[in-house]
Amino acid sequence: MNRNRLFLIALSIMFMGNIKKTFAQEETIVLKTTTGEIEGTLTLPNNTKDLTLVLLIAGSGPTDRNGNNESMENNSLKFISDELRKNSIASVRFDKRGIARSRDAMTSEGDLRFDTYVNDVIGWVELISKDKRFSKIVVAGHSEGSLIGMIASAKTKNVKAYISIAGAGRPADEILKEQLSVAPTSVKDIVYPMIDKLKRGDTLGDVAPYLASLFRPSVQPYMISWLKYNPQEEIKKLTIPILILQGTTDVQVKEEDANLLAKAQPKAELKIIKNMNHVLKDCETNDKEKQMPIYNNPDLPLNKEFADAFVDFVKKVK
Repeated sequence: MNRNRLFLIALSIMFMGNIKKTFAQEETIVLKTTTGEIEGTLTLPNNTKDLTLVLLIAGSGPTDRNGNNESMENNSLKFISDELRKNSIASVRFDKRGIARSRDAMTSEGDLRFDTYVNDVIGWVELISKDKRFSKIVVAGHSEGSLIGMIASAKTKNVKAYISIAGAGRPADEILKEQLSVAPTSVKDIVYPMIDKLKRGDTLGDVAPYLASLFRPSVQPYMISWLKYNPQEEIKKLTIPILILQGTTDVQVKEEDANLLAKAQPKAELKIIKNMNHVLKDCETNDKEKQMPIYNNPDLPLNKEFADAFVDFVKKVK
């Protein structure tokens, strides 16, 4: 066997060893619930003792563990996980029930409640806290996941710090009305009282077909369970260190929301990041159409100021 061939074999063995080492840093982790399994990814740094672990919670809609869905791929949560690993911090990110590899854990739409997602996060915290490799757990929620993580963190003693990423600072009914404010007055006169009724905890009667996507009977119980929460009231319940992160070019959540959360909880650390959009990438425009290529580019890295602020906060958690 010639020397060149021996060299290539040795190089191949080294390369395979590196691949094994890389893949060993990610493990599948499963939360068993009464309705099925919720699957996630546990990402570990090279050292595996006395680790801080960040539990990442995805935002609204059919968003998977990486921050993606069928209409967009940006890998925002995956990039956060990678950044944490580089800084010797572990993480868990998971597919919400009903999404991707957690599809079978979904109950019927009529049985789903906002608190179901909250209880799932509490379940993850309890599962992780039993693993002796992790000495501290930090919960970080993006968008709708901010409120979910906020509520869950107040209900367990095992969370040492909390991070809100582009989280709403107003109750959902106020946000819904704002989104519908561009509708004709005749529509608002119908829809606003419907939102108010759900806010009071009452279901609606007959719903016109053109409003079924928002107010169909099967989704009303979920909306009632969601509308009862005010993020400003929930963040007051937290006694742990808090970081609030918000971008100035976020077209889904306003800078005002972050300021409202910070005002409600003065002990929180607030970081407003210039030219960062909702998927945590560099963006200099508030034009929604011009932002779409950024939403759908999985190779664009995280905004550096965001990544640095996130990691620095986690490293300070005691």
